[in-house]
Amino acid sequence: MNFNTLDILHICNGTLYGSNINFNIHNIIFNSRLLILPHAKNTLFVAIKGTRNDGHNFIEELYHSGVRAFIIERKLEDYHSDASYIYVNSSIHALQQIAAFHRKRFSFNVIGITGSYGKSIVKEWLYDLLNEHFNIIRSPKSYNSQIGVPLSVLQMEARHNLAIIEAGISQPAEMEKLESIIHPNIGIFTNIGKAHQENFNSIEQKILEKLKLFKNSSYIIVP
Repeated sequence: MNFNTLDILHICNGTLYGSNINFNIHNIIFNSRLLILPHAKNTLFVAIKGTRNDGHNFIEELYHSGVRAFIIERKLEDYHSDASYIYVNSSIHALQQIAAFHRKRFSFNVIGITGSYGKSIVKEWLYDLLNEHFNIIRSPKSYNSQIGVPLSVLQMEARHNLAIIEAGISQPAEMEKLESIIHPNIGIFTNIGKAHQENFNSIEQKILEKLKLFKNSSYIIVP
């Protein structure tokens, strides 16, 4: 990635606290355990408040490890003068905005995969079949959530010429967010099943929600 803190500030329409030093950003993490120490100064930490953990509790630890750029969704008591804190309404939404901006930098084919089951299997099969012919970026593991998808897309680089990204949803209104990040021009719908059905009024509603991933696709492959 090639961002700086002012880029991030403008993309997220956030409010800057602390320093206005323009740090270069090459890595984005939301888990403090994923910090690679030699790259700490060029790492942006996205503090997400979850049901079990609050990323804001790890900001001081990361600061002392060398991180100087943070996205926060709650205001802190103190701000270090040599670090930048970008305050936003939602850290997850900010991460998605950064990924959507990054996606627009590339014009190569992007395959988007969704369905109730088999997304990761189909993704890996395609990678094995196409890897000799393309330099592929693909979702790591099963990174297909509201957080996993932007982290996958942020791995896209100029050296790639094909992306295979999977997207999963558990309730209505989620897929439109993922579509704006992945923006696939080729779509694959693996199948439909009972997973997360309790959050949808009908199987038809769930199908229509998943199909929103392909609203801008030129080709769609379905059972």
